[in-house]
Amino acid sequence: MSDWDKEVDILVIGSGAGGLMAALVGADNRADVLVVEKADKWGGTSATSGGGIWIPGSDVAKQAGFEDNLDDAFTYLRKLSADNVPDDNIRAYVDNAAPMLRWLMANTPVQYMAFPYPDYHAENPGGSAKGFRTHLPAPLDGKALGADIRTLRFASPAASLFGYLNWHFSETYELLYRQKGWMKNLVRNMAKYWLDLPFRLTSRKDRRLTLGNALAGGLRMALNRKGVPLWLETPLKELVREGDAVTGAVVEKDGKPYRIRARKGIVLAAGGFDKNQAMRADNAPLYPAARYSGGVTSNTGDSIVAGEAIGARTMNMQSAWAAPVFYVPGEDRGRLCTVERALPGCIMVNQSGERFLNEAASYHVVGQQMARRQAEHGDADPCWMIFDHEYRHKFPMGPLYPLMPTAMHGKGVRSILKKGRSIEELAGRIGVDPARLSAAVSRFNAGAAKGEDPEFHRGEAAYDKMYGDFRHQPNPCLRPLDKGPFYAMPIYPGDIGTNGGLMTNARGQVVDGEGKAIPGLYAVGNNAASAMGESYPGAGVTLGPALTFGYVAARHMTGGNA
Repeated sequence: MSDWDKEVDILVIGSGAGGLMAALVGADNRADVLVVEKADKWGGTSATSGGGIWIPGSDVAKQAGFEDNLDDAFTYLRKLSADNVPDDNIRAYVDNAAPMLRWLMANTPVQYMAFPYPDYHAENPGGSAKGFRTHLPAPLDGKALGADIRTLRFASPAASLFGYLNWHFSETYELLYRQKGWMKNLVRNMAKYWLDLPFRLTSRKDRRLTLGNALAGGLRMALNRKGVPLWLETPLKELVREGDAVTGAVVEKDGKPYRIRARKGIVLAAGGFDKNQAMRADNAPLYPAARYSGGVTSNTGDSIVAGEAIGARTMNMQSAWAAPVFYVPGEDRGRLCTVERALPGCIMVNQSGERFLNEAASYHVVGQQMARRQAEHGDADPCWMIFDHEYRHKFPMGPLYPLMPTAMHGKGVRSILKKGRSIEELAGRIGVDPARLSAAVSRFNAGAAKGEDPEFHRGEAAYDKMYGDFRHQPNPCLRPLDKGPFYAMPIYPGDIGTNGGLMTNARGQVVDGEGKAIPGLYAVGNNAASAMGESYPGAGVTLGPALTFGYVAARHMTGGNA
């Protein structure tokens, strides 16, 4: 076919972390690379995330004193993952994750540190209760991005102050537990933002990049040094398959079809189908509500559909990265509820006023349990987070940031907070049976006073304690709700993205209905069916595989590990 508008070696569809990583490795191996992005902002859901990556056996973990065993990591993932995920895919991730991180830190401004963050199921064989498999990025100065920072996606409202002032994970902890120096750091970071007047007034952005913004921003800085172009507002329309191989793609540029040939391959890295209501209804009925998803609005599954159209196979399309979320009216996504559930002085109840889960379990487990409860009983959408006066004024709760009264959060946030002088009065405000809610609180309080939760064992697992308040003993996750007035906020069964997609092999190649690799086509991130199956083994098992398979795919295309 000769009617191409442009020819490159590698075409990357999507500008999340996995796609940017594939582009950078390809460019470093002397390939001519182009990245196209459907939205008018780059960075994808990666930029709005916490930026954490799950990497077994890393150099930085060793430097922190943690000697990991890759066979243990494989055992841990294999047991949790779905049976239909090939061993080779899990092994490829485990074996290539540490080399990927080593390469990333040597070739970009992005620097990671290993964190004592327990695996989500640390008690399972091969799990790590000490952590140090989860890594978090160091902050970056966004000035090095130049004009590109204006089109970088904002951090998630759940991971920033006011929705645009960036915070690092350790600073969130300082605020959460009022650790020494928290006020000084708060004032310093706010001053840096507000005093950056010319930039702030024209963009509202914070040029101090943290979490997912630091990861995406650092990758883009490295790509800019390589001269790799990134076209915004250029959606994929279809893939071009000639014979057995995919040779190019049709995108929309300036409102017209634009044909791009890819001599070495195409990397699909455009996310899942988080915001495609019809695809969710058809494929993932357990997670039907697109508006509760924490994914970005451009994640509508276009590239998955394009892959299916040329014979690609899909896998685990019923699956999502489940999560309990707060939903603020008027916002375009749910806000992930991570820390709040584990802190002492709160519980979660369904619409019958009953507890039905361990609130401090991982967000994926809690999200799955909420979704299943709703599917089976119809009383968990929403559930209610119940907390007392001490909790309300000691910890931030969802959209209610520390130090700020409810009135400062606008009509949308104020409308979702309910208050009662007693548990019975609160029950009436949220439409729950007062007697059942009062009985549930009484049962919980009796155990919590002794640091125990006989019903659901909250605060026993290493992960539970991770987000507890260690100033409170004997259990950092448990305290009776006994200091009125009492409050409630609705919490919904949501997700932070879908994770079923195009089936790939250990090299990141998309496979067809017979399981054979389709030459010239690769998929990474939530565009591909996750090697984790329907599980969530630890913080960073979304971005970790995205970066790793982006690295693996680009090396395969350019001969680095063929």
